[in-house]
Amino acid sequence: MDGPGTPYDGQPAEEAARWLEGQIADALAWTRRRKARFRRAATVIRLLILILAAASTFILGLQKLNFWTGLAFSLVAVGTLVNAIEPFFNWRARWILMEERQYKIMRIGEELEYVRLKTPKAGLDFKDLDPFFYRLQEVRTGTSQRWLEYRRGGQKEPDAN
Repeated sequence: MDGPGTPYDGQPAEEAARWLEGQIADALAWTRRRKARFRRAATVIRLLILILAAASTFILGLQKLNFWTGLAFSLVAVGTLVNAIEPFFNWRARWILMEERQYKIMRIGEELEYVRLKTPKAGLDFKDLDPFFYRLQEVRTGTSQRWLEYRRGGQKEPDAN
């Protein structure tokens, strides 16, 4: 018998297993998109900081030209601003959080696939599926809670669970 509050109440276990696999696939797709977005943003910020710092250092070497000196100081100022904004968004921590989430969801999906392979269709029961559903919910909740704790508490990156 399935546990209280599961969204597949009243469905055959095989149908519920397909629904759960769909939930896992959707969660992985969402996580992959977010992870890629955060990775790109982290990379762009780091490259921008590097380019601005290198350009300003190079231009400061051309001090005889007032225009270049002014441009160099402007680049240093912009680089400082970008460097100050980056911790606010902390794209790298978000990217790592999505990497971990992806791993956990993939693990749940692989274990569910294994249970479905070793269990005959007629033998599949809700008690076999419930742990996967609840673990998927724990991953979703855990990721959100860790990110909120991180945002409330300072600059330490989210803990790995």
